[in-house]
Amino acid sequence: MRAVIVEAKKARFTEPLKLRSGAVLPEFEISYETYGELNAARSNAVLVCHALNASHHVAGAYAGDPDNVGWWDNLVGPGKPLDTDRFFVVGNNYIGSCFGSTGPASINPATGKPWGADFPVVTVEDWVAAQARLADHLGIERFAAVIGGSLGAMQSLQWTLSYPERVRHALVIAATPRLSTQNIAFNEVARQAIMTDPDFHGGHYYEKGVVPKRGLRIARMIGHITYLSDDAMMEKFGRVLRGKDGPGFDFDVDFEIESYLRHQGDKFASYFDANTYLRITKALDYYDPAADYGGDLSTALARARASFLVVSFTSDWRFTSQRSREIVRALLDNRRVLSYLEIDAPQGHDAFLMDDPRYHGALRAYFRNIEL
Repeated sequence: MRAVIVEAKKARFTEPLKLRSGAVLPEFEISYETYGELNAARSNAVLVCHALNASHHVAGAYAGDPDNVGWWDNLVGPGKPLDTDRFFVVGNNYIGSCFGSTGPASINPATGKPWGADFPVVTVEDWVAAQARLADHLGIERFAAVIGGSLGAMQSLQWTLSYPERVRHALVIAATPRLSTQNIAFNEVARQAIMTDPDFHGGHYYEKGVVPKRGLRIARMIGHITYLSDDAMMEKFGRVLRGKDGPGFDFDVDFEIESYLRHQGDKFASYFDANTYLRITKALDYYDPAADYGGDLSTALARARASFLVVSFTSDWRFTSQRSREIVRALLDNRRVLSYLEIDAPQGHDAFLMDDPRYHGALRAYFRNIEL
């Protein structure tokens, strides 16, 4: 099936955005794409929130670039579980990113130079506030649903707290209400890899004409390990040697898994921005809706008015099913309308991107039952 041709768009906002840190963005842009048509009642809009290294390019392909297919194209499109023949889907790129929305590589209007290290730290709450501005721009008063996986799921959950009257359904997939200490530790190692790269220059590497590729490469390799389960890695790579009959007794590539991680690291470092990586991982670390409620998640989620679908995957050791069940328990404590699906899938955290028929079947059924 050929991908639907789509077009990237931008919305510019000149009213300052006060961030949770107290910093202020004097103006900003959001890159976005839309799929399907907004109905006359404006009741069929669905917001898709992306995870760490994705973007607004959720589905379809661009004219002249048919191979650049959106990261959730298996889910979003005509006749797919999130059916764009029925829904008007909005994919957005959050602020602080490096895919078109205002971020560290953008020009700081106060200096005429890239923001670099001066770009403020942003949070999930800030992203949702900016997305609400985009919804206003598009004339969407209330979303039929907000959906996201991983970091995108945090945004979906936060929508029900920041704007409880503006979202009817929230799909929270491969989620956690807050990072574990272990997850924060992984993020800090990745940040240190970037910040200690000699080409980082305190975050002002744009002016030097260099990129801290070595640090980004290591950061991606660390992250990628956490996205896959042990079983998935063993099935895909095992202990297979790459192009040799025995060990090389040196520090070049011996195993297929080493080659894979190096390839993923090199690829990531060729297109992703280091300052963006630092800020996104900090946003992950900081997110904790229960923090202002004495750690009581049930009290924190009492504001939510949406109906929920929460999905977890048994092999996801980064955001375990136990963490999703914490969200479920808190929602049940508040008597929210809720469905929970725990899927025995082998892929690990990345399972939310896969084609598992049970997973996609559940999403299809859920969206089909949303009244417009």
